[in-house]
Amino acid sequence: MQIRKLQPPQEGKTFWTVQLENGHALQIGEGEVVSFGLYAGMELEEDQLSALQEAAARSAVRIRALDLLSARPLSRKELLQKLTARPRQNPGRSNQPPRPAVKAEDAQAVADWLEDLGYLDDAAYARSVVQHYAAKGYGPRRLQDELFRRGVDREHWDQALETLPEPDNAIDAFLQKRLGGQEALDRKDLKRASDALVRRGFRYEEIRDGLRRYEEFLEEQENPF
Repeated sequence: MQIRKLQPPQEGKTFWTVQLENGHALQIGEGEVVSFGLYAGMELEEDQLSALQEAAARSAVRIRALDLLSARPLSRKELLQKLTARPRQNPGRSNQPPRPAVKAEDAQAVADWLEDLGYLDDAAYARSVVQHYAAKGYGPRRLQDELFRRGVDREHWDQALETLPEPDNAIDAFLQKRLGGQEALDRKDLKRASDALVRRGFRYEEIRDGLRRYEEFLEEQENPF
């Protein structure tokens, strides 16, 4: 089998394209180009072609993983789940076969490769999740739930949660918005506000202190001098 063309990666890409005389194209990494000694016009023996096809299969998994990470950040567990998930047919592309699931061992191998390159980093991902949801006004418990849901190992939780600001500002801002500066505090309104803060992941003591500050704020509004 002859190599008709050997194309280097396009801008922003990583993998080389090997055009074969039968019309098939294989994508492989630069390391394989060097180790196989590939060049345009090279005649591949049957064992060489088989080995090159295996390398292309590994590259396909890497390409798929990079595409997933370029769409949005993922934890290692999320990436493995997406790679090994049973494929579903896209109704809008019924003429195209679904992409096959990746074997668990191949998915683990590509995750290790991405971690070595720094593209997959659960510690950094945990910090970004915490910062994102903290900016939306959520408390530590809700953030822990989110980290758990996204499959981030607990070893990364504490360091990520250390970046959290004190909850006072988030609670105060929520109460100001929720209660709208009401002068007469209705018990039902306070209960609903407290329940909402619990759902947002704040602790009872933090909510209690926030309600106390809100009452003090109302008193200052009534008696500014």
